[in-house]
Amino acid sequence: MPPAPPRAWQRMLSGRRLDLLDPTPVDIEIEDIAHGLAFVARWNGQTKGDWPYSVAEHSLLVERIFTRAGKSPEPRWQLAALLHDAPEYVIGDMISPVKAAVGPDYGALDARLTAAIHIRFGLPAVLPVTIKRRIKAADKVSAWLEATQIAGFSEAEANRFFGRPDPEHLQGLSLNLTPPADARARMLARHAELLAQL
Repeated sequence: MPPAPPRAWQRMLSGRRLDLLDPTPVDIEIEDIAHGLAFVARWNGQTKGDWPYSVAEHSLLVERIFTRAGKSPEPRWQLAALLHDAPEYVIGDMISPVKAAVGPDYGALDARLTAAIHIRFGLPAVLPVTIKRRIKAADKVSAWLEATQIAGFSEAEANRFFGRPDPEHLQGLSLNLTPPADARARMLARHAELLAQL
């Protein structure tokens, strides 16, 4: 008898079993995503403050920056911005140097999970290039803000790695670290608001 293949699924608190190699939209729940992201630390946890800065908080910030930068963006693209790092609820948040060391397999896994998540919430499996670029631009602004406010980077260093953001995009933005339960609740609430507008 041949040996059983290695387990490639994760059991979620919702009871769903998500197959990482062949994820299906029916096994994806926003409660699992928000819960997982609220407990995943950005910057490998190397941030100032009494709480880790979570991917849930980062996701909310990226969506806010994306929304502010656009001229009345469609709610579906705001939702895409909110979910831009959603696969990290199962694969964690790897810093860019680790992703480079892991190689293309990480990107393929991320793409499969992203497609399933998008389909689950009524988005195209692959986003239009223009939307993807706008979300990436908001992500870079967020990274710069996080780097300078909580991750110990000087502005010059952050400028070199993430580009100097337009001061207009930073206006009124600050990072307020919150307990995971609060980050989870805020992400769930924002997701519900955006879904109601679709």
